[in-house]
Amino acid sequence: MPNAKITLTGTAVQHLKKTLQKKTEALGIRFGVKNAGCSGMSYVLDFALETKPEDHIFETAGIKVVVDPLSLEYVQGTEIDCVEEGLNAALKFNNPNVKSACGCGESFNIEK
Repeated sequence: MPNAKITLTGTAVQHLKKTLQKKTEALGIRFGVKNAGCSGMSYVLDFALETKPEDHIFETAGIKVVVDPLSLEYVQGTEIDCVEEGLNAALKFNNPNVKSACGCGESFNIEK
């Protein structure tokens, strides 16, 4: 896959480093998609406690992002950012594959 990469912005790296310090057994984060929401798919983000031989691993500034092969088709080329508003911080996914998203921003669609 030519665009098969996942990147993190500097603010996402800082945010995830703090988050991963709380879960010392985590190897990194697991990033994927599931069928959900009004547009069809939503992102799933969790701690990566293990990896499987078929997983794809992307690393930015020491943070590993683990993606399963089925999700990679939908998230390849995504940049993960962290947006801070006041005391709150939220991860934002800049996915070049998204064709449409629902109004609430919780789900998206990729047309093939």
